[in-house]
Amino acid sequence: MNTRVLVLGAGFGGLELATTLSEALGEDADVTLIDKNDAFVFGYAKLDVMFGRTPPEAVRLHYRDIAKPGVQFLQQTVTAIDPEARRVTTDGGVHEAEFLIVALGADYDLDATPGLAEGGNEFYSVEGAERLREVLPTFSQGRAIVGVCGAPFKCPPAPSEAALLLHDYLSERGIRDDCEISFVIPFEIPIPPSPDTSRALLEAFAERDIEFLSGHRVSSLDPARSVAVLDDGTELPYDLFLGVPKHRAPEVVLASGMTEDGYVPVSSRTLETKFPGVYALGDVATVGVPKAGVFSERQAGVVATALISKLRSGDESGEYDGTGSCYIEFGAGRVGRVDVDFFSGPKPTGTFQEPSRELVAEKRHFGSSRGARWFGH
Repeated sequence: MNTRVLVLGAGFGGLELATTLSEALGEDADVTLIDKNDAFVFGYAKLDVMFGRTPPEAVRLHYRDIAKPGVQFLQQTVTAIDPEARRVTTDGGVHEAEFLIVALGADYDLDATPGLAEGGNEFYSVEGAERLREVLPTFSQGRAIVGVCGAPFKCPPAPSEAALLLHDYLSERGIRDDCEISFVIPFEIPIPPSPDTSRALLEAFAERDIEFLSGHRVSSLDPARSVAVLDDGTELPYDLFLGVPKHRAPEVVLASGMTEDGYVPVSSRTLETKFPGVYALGDVATVGVPKAGVFSERQAGVVATALISKLRSGDESGEYDGTGSCYIEFGAGRVGRVDVDFFSGPKPTGTFQEPSRELVAEKRHFGSSRGARWFGH
């Protein structure tokens, strides 16, 4: 009898895990991959959609295209998780497994920021990016605020990228001089693990006359007055608000009894939870690294190594090293990169690669190679 592996969530972590198990075990993998969506979208592609650089359908990689030995994809919504029994209930039935991997990501809690749902535009969901694609052309003067409503949040460079790309977008339309751009973030610097990256971003903001408001989050919006209220009570009038919503684990995970302080605690080296045979990885887990796809993907490799070893009656297990690279859009057709290491020293470190056109091609390859690996195209 095959050992059943149940993977909840088909993001970076779930896709990489299913692919690695299929490569190693073939038809014996017996992986069921469950996601409520019908397609995968790279996080960075939302900015391309939002600023009209790419049509929405072009960034969708459809799960129906997954054709891997030993992997079954089910488009279902998870409604209950019993980690002790490794039993999962969905709107399509009940699934049980010897190994359960929770990779459901983080959800957006719009209600945590009063006024955001009514008066703001969040750009972190695909729907939000598509909506902003229609809204942005109607903005022609006044103040635009890129505002972070809580930390931690996915892809820490993304709000900086949004501010820089907004500058390009308004410049291309010939209206940049009629607009102000402010950027509000809870950190003291844009990318805390990498002072060099942060310095480059701060220089880019200064060159483009983007106001950087650090150490604060947007705590509420007053849509009637078009005012954003910061956590110290400061009010910022706006004509366009682009928000990063507060994040939290999905409701079904919170209800499962697996979470502490809002996320699933795991061993940061093995991704094991306190429940035998149950792993959590990526944005849903507290690992000690940023919530970004590249980290989830690496964590999936560690879990896959452990599972393959167990399924072959071995005892090999890798250790997650807490490293990853993030590409950063600097605008003007250039991309930078930061390589971060969270575990090997007493504090996280980051190495910055200056923005270049070469890194634009490298980022494109990053996406296309994973599309080929996970979806076969």
